[in-house]
Amino acid sequence: MLVLAIGGVGVVVFSLVMPREHAAAARVITIAPGTDARRILHQLAGEGIIAHPLPVLAYLALTRQGAHLKAGDYRFPSPISPLEVIRRLIRGEVVTEKITIPEGLNRFEIAELIARLPIREADRALEFTEDASLIRDLDPQADSLEGYLFPDTYTYTPSTSARDLIARMVRRFRDVFTEEDRARARALGFTVREIVTLASLIEKEAKLPEERPLISSVFHNRLRRGMRLECDPTVLYAALLDGEEDRIIHRSDLARPSPYNTYLYPGLPPGPIASPGREALRAALYPALTDYLYFVVDGTRHDGAHRFARTWAEHQVNVAIYRRAQARFSRPSP
Repeated sequence: MLVLAIGGVGVVVFSLVMPREHAAAARVITIAPGTDARRILHQLAGEGIIAHPLPVLAYLALTRQGAHLKAGDYRFPSPISPLEVIRRLIRGEVVTEKITIPEGLNRFEIAELIARLPIREADRALEFTEDASLIRDLDPQADSLEGYLFPDTYTYTPSTSARDLIARMVRRFRDVFTEEDRARARALGFTVREIVTLASLIEKEAKLPEERPLISSVFHNRLRRGMRLECDPTVLYAALLDGEEDRIIHRSDLARPSPYNTYLYPGLPPGPIASPGREALRAALYPALTDYLYFVVDGTRHDGAHRFARTWAEHQVNVAIYRRAQARFSRPSP
């Protein structure tokens, strides 16, 4: 009898460590939250990943690890032993993918990126960006999450929902835009919404990191003087809200009667036009100390740099430099 018992134990141990071929290696196996060990093992046996749940259940009972199996989305390579399957479940080695949201995208562009992901409710991403309740304590005027979907890299699994992913972006904004930042905004006489709006303009205009504080200084200086900001990206955003695709600016756009048209109306637009990153937010709060009132792209360079000016006359010289460079670059080669 002892020999038989030892032999039985040996069979159980061998079945735990012996790798098993299965056909589910390419599939994501989702273990739902609250699923107990017995149901998990029956699910894995149904997928063919383990041969039979009983030896594994016996092992979990002996080691008291049954309560440590974690829910989530998993992939199990083939072949794999039942013991390695259990170890992965205990460690919570879930399948994760990443999505990076670049600085300066608006909520329509972010929703389009999310809509391509293999996650739940991806097709409702744009709808979820309209849930202003997620940010209304910081921005009582918010009618959407524009500006508050913080640009960063986020992980997701097939069980992630678009709503959850968008909520995480808002939480990330809250982490980055600290109470100290909110106090700084108040000291400048701005609301959170106004600073985020200003930062979104800076993010869209600045192509070089070192220019963000300079561009911020131009906007701050113009706001103090009651001048129109004349920010091209706001004109494009106004067109977008009217259902027009992002494109170059036409003269007719400058006359569009939209509150986002900063060529037509002084002050900041009604709200953010994109999601600013950490450095753009900081530039909005801490502009460079300059007396610049104008900037234009430096047409002699190819890195998006700008020329800054204190007076209209200086600005016109810079504009002429830009136009000559554009004419030279657009001239066909002989």
